Amino acid sequence: MRLTTKGRYAVTAMLDLALHDHGDPTALADIADRQELSLSYLEQLFAQLRRAGLVKSVRGPGGGYQLTRPSTEINVAEIVIAVDEDVDVTRCSGRGDCQNGHKCLSHDLWMGLSEQIRSFLTGIHLADLLNNPELIGVAMQQDRALHESREREGARYLRGAGIRHKG
Repeated sequence: MRLTTKGRYAVTAMLDLALHDHGDPTALADIADRQELSLSYLEQLFAQLRRAGLVKSVRGPGGGYQLTRPSTEINVAEIVIAVDEDVDVTRCSGRGDCQNGHKCLSHDLWMGLSEQIRSFLTGIHLADLLNNPELIGVAMQQDRALHESREREGARYLRGAGIRHKG
């Protein structure tokens, strides 16, 4: 098993969504800015997360995405699997035909490891991760950086329009 950026980004984006879940939808552009991820890539991931029933989209002004269930009920394995990541480390995808149609000598070892990984990721819910004080500190730093960046952009816009801004 090799967790690619796809699975990592999906978990990161879902954590961001859960952190900013205050009853209103969260815009993907905000997640993209805070996490420094491509908006178009996030759109693809969220289409998969929506199909898996983990998020719902809200259209219109102030629209965005929301979790479909509380963060206590969404585990990391669901997120990883929703974006087509595989937690299987066998060569044969668990079929047992790894060596000329038969089980190889190490098949049971890799099946056991796959189950341990699946069990580990299933046992971790978004809410568990959100209770980590270090994660909260990182999120606060990201929010501050995004706010400051948007203030600078606004001031540049006002200067370009010939409007003096006191700030």
